[in-house]
Amino acid sequence: MAGLALTAEQHVDAPPGAVFALFGAGTGAGWVFDAACDRLVVGAAVTLRAPIFGAAGEPVEILGRVAALRPPSRIEIVHDQPWRGRLRVLVDSAGIGSRVRLIADLDGAGLNWLMRRRGFAVSDGELAGTHPVGLLTSKSGPASVFASPTEHVAALAVEEINADGGIRGTPVRLVVGDDGTDPDLGALEAWRLVKAGCRTIMATTTSATFTRAAHELRDSGVLMVQTVMNEGGIGGELRVQLGERPEDQLRAAAGPVMEAAGGRRWFLAGNAYIWPRVVHTAARRVLAEQAGTVVGESFQPLGTRDFTPLIEQILRSGADVVLSAFVGADLVQFERQCLAMGVRDRCRTLAPAIDEPTRERIGDDASTGMFGASGYFEELPGEANEAFVRRYREMYGRFAPPVSSISESVYEALHLYAHAARRADEDTPAAIARELRSIRHDAFPRGDVAVDGPETFRQSLFVAEARPGGFSVSRAS
Repeated sequence: MAGLALTAEQHVDAPPGAVFALFGAGTGAGWVFDAACDRLVVGAAVTLRAPIFGAAGEPVEILGRVAALRPPSRIEIVHDQPWRGRLRVLVDSAGIGSRVRLIADLDGAGLNWLMRRRGFAVSDGELAGTHPVGLLTSKSGPASVFASPTEHVAALAVEEINADGGIRGTPVRLVVGDDGTDPDLGALEAWRLVKAGCRTIMATTTSATFTRAAHELRDSGVLMVQTVMNEGGIGGELRVQLGERPEDQLRAAAGPVMEAAGGRRWFLAGNAYIWPRVVHTAARRVLAEQAGTVVGESFQPLGTRDFTPLIEQILRSGADVVLSAFVGADLVQFERQCLAMGVRDRCRTLAPAIDEPTRERIGDDASTGMFGASGYFEELPGEANEAFVRRYREMYGRFAPPVSSISESVYEALHLYAHAARRADEDTPAAIARELRSIRHDAFPRGDVAVDGPETFRQSLFVAEARPGGFSVSRAS
């Protein structure tokens, strides 16, 4: 179909040169379209909020990278969330100030996303003759920061599965749903995937969405697989929870973080939903074993933008380490504000949900001094991971967001599902789930993995310290 362009416009009381120079700076004219960009150079990560639904609609958060610059009048941005496309930011004189226009190019996928978000029914296309598998992810909302490469990596896995004969000779078809980082919308999208013909759904979402969707689909006969780090607890016949567990992550990283911090006083802070609460509970057990102490705790609503009162509380507490159980855009905002208010000068941070796309959005300055613990990082050595990253870049280009444990997990989950489906004695979700609950695989990008039951996923863990441009990774002892 022919492309479509949507436009938005703002007026700024500054000349074009000043607007261009301050784009994404967070002050003065840099607040145009709420743009955030640490350095205006080709390849830099950019986040902005585009009012493409008009004045009456909520702005759409766009995650992308600077692709081209033409000072002082043009900035081109390629983006992957919430659809894959290109934006043009045009700056020209308008009286004593500047007119700033944002032009968003939409293809069919982008138009479908926009129409669904406005409540229109959109067909998923012809699925006859395929094996449809749903992918429920966060193409928008706070979790879109960590979910940004997930759809790409899932498509790569499907391409490989189909090149190997598909499932019982039938090609796999990926059908994508966007939960908007909202459990209610996630439940609706899960039902849409089921009605489209998906008998299996891979969920790369917050636990709040997975729990809600799993409850909604409890009598549907659909297999749901949670691929990302989670707290466990709701596995069953048709519910499989893979990913890292908070207690394992904390046991791997708490010692190295306290050693780096030179202290044992912890402040626990996170979003107010189930996964961060389980992280905090696990932290109290692990820290008690490792002679750490908790000097404060706080939960903030998902979608918080101003963390000033919380950060002031952290500074008063005398903490040496902050356990940051925030996710996605909230983790980005919190850590950037921690740097601005001096926390980074006094504390180290352990963030179980930090990954490569999130670290990029936090920025080099604000992420330095942060630690994470996961089963996969893009920097892992080894032929399997090097080949995986190379295929990803060949398919999606140098401006695609980096791969992380969160996105790579769906790649593995889809391959494990395909192996289980080929081994199952019949082509039903229940039979496939039985095989999936006792499957092993070696030579994945993260190494050997094994599924033992509905919520036990065995893998090696790695501790990573953020540094400019990426992470320094070591295997957990």
